Amino acid sequence: MYFKFTFCHIILLLWVSLSFAQNVNVVIHGAASIAKTDDNFVCVTLDWWPAEKCDYNQCPWGKAGILNLDLRYGALINAIKAFNPLRIKVGGSLQDNVVYKVGEVSSCPNFMKREDDLFGFSQGCLSMERWDQLNRFFNHTGVKLTFGLNALFGRNESQTEKGLWIGDWQPQNTRDFMQYTISKGYKVDSYEFGNQLSGSGMGAKVDAKQYGKDVIVLKNLVKELYAHPETQPKVLGPCGFYEEKWFNTFLEVPGQGIVDGLTHHIYNLGPGDDPNMMNKILDPSYLNQVSQTYKDVSDVVNKFRPQLGAWVSESDGALNGGSKDVSRTFADGFWYLDQMGMASTYDQKVFCRQALIGGNYGLLNATTFVPNPDYYGALLWHRLMGSTVLAVTKESDPNLRVYAHCAKKKPGVSLIFINLSKDRSFNITLSNAKPGDAGKPNYEFVGKQNREEYHLRALTGDIKDDIVCLNDVPMVQTDSEDIPAMDPKLVDASTPISIAAQSIAYVTIRDFEAPACV
Repeated sequence: MYFKFTFCHIILLLWVSLSFAQNVNVVIHGAASIAKTDDNFVCVTLDWWPAEKCDYNQCPWGKAGILNLDLRYGALINAIKAFNPLRIKVGGSLQDNVVYKVGEVSSCPNFMKREDDLFGFSQGCLSMERWDQLNRFFNHTGVKLTFGLNALFGRNESQTEKGLWIGDWQPQNTRDFMQYTISKGYKVDSYEFGNQLSGSGMGAKVDAKQYGKDVIVLKNLVKELYAHPETQPKVLGPCGFYEEKWFNTFLEVPGQGIVDGLTHHIYNLGPGDDPNMMNKILDPSYLNQVSQTYKDVSDVVNKFRPQLGAWVSESDGALNGGSKDVSRTFADGFWYLDQMGMASTYDQKVFCRQALIGGNYGLLNATTFVPNPDYYGALLWHRLMGSTVLAVTKESDPNLRVYAHCAKKKPGVSLIFINLSKDRSFNITLSNAKPGDAGKPNYEFVGKQNREEYHLRALTGDIKDDIVCLNDVPMVQTDSEDIPAMDPKLVDASTPISIAAQSIAYVTIRDFEAPACV
């Protein structure tokens, strides 16, 4: 451990000495919030993919799928418990191929590769024995659960339009599943209806008006079976890529108050085998492009006003299992944490990462359960960034990305700084915007309490590294498979905030006066 600490510290010193430092003033507008997230904004998925799922001549899922994941591993348990609680969404491409072995369903087949079927796999099954195991695991680890339902049950593929599924959704299997879930006392925070069936669909699609009619059926079913409003799961949809016409048509059918949360997906870096992916991650203009989608979804939410607002219910930079060369590295955090920051400013309530484990994009290694660098970035966000989002302005190199929230633990504000530049560091001073009068100059903030700083860097200085240092200490699990301590560095408030080249830093300032955070 001493060698690793020394090596990480030496790399940092070399990097700082070789980089050019730029002075930047960041203005925090703390008088009022610009958006609100859910308290459990950080979310991850568990997917159905079996070991036979392959992309780009590789099969990275192993035994990470919902039906075969070994739930006894201490490393897995501890990684989830560290969030206290962690929001998990069970779902993915194959959820519309899943039947629940309960009620009239007696056969329980495994997923089998079959080229002519949806996503190349036959129908699979969730037995109630496995559902019991999963819920014992969720209860033990303190999971806040969203469950993705099969929205194709009872439909048939159109004979005249490829990929279009027609007919009414048949709710009996879901009814039996919910009744079993209720009888066991299992807690489900929300149900999401189908996966990527909206718009042009991914493998399958459903007409917007038909989907809207079926959401009404699902909502009424939930109201019937969950009699007490305080324990009634929310209904989410459509769980797909945003297409304006389809989303508007769908929302006009059920009307306000039927769908509780509007869910959509983001995969803005393209296919996982794209050789240009690293360049995209480090290009601020490319990262900014997805902001239009967040704005469009936010506008739809403002029009139809679902109770829970908008959720990014599935997201990764790279499609089809992620990138084997990028998704598990420190570099992926430049995309991931910037996306969470950007999404929060557009009032997205929840941001679900695909996936907790599995493929190349898991927060945990699919075979060892060792956390990848993005795990630690997500955990720090969950612990430090509160639900109240503040506006930030700056004049500087676009490679410096900054987002500010009220601190999760009052008082104060928490910021995340993301430096995409390879050869430039930044020395940050802060100013507090004058509330109520745009003509008045902002005033420089001079703190009296030490700042709490968390600096994240790749162990070797190479952003393709899969080990991250926090304040010069490599993040590696302890012998007991616990998540290592993640303590802040206390820094004299009179000094600038120093952000090294190609690094990420969280900073909490306890004595920053922001009326929105009181």
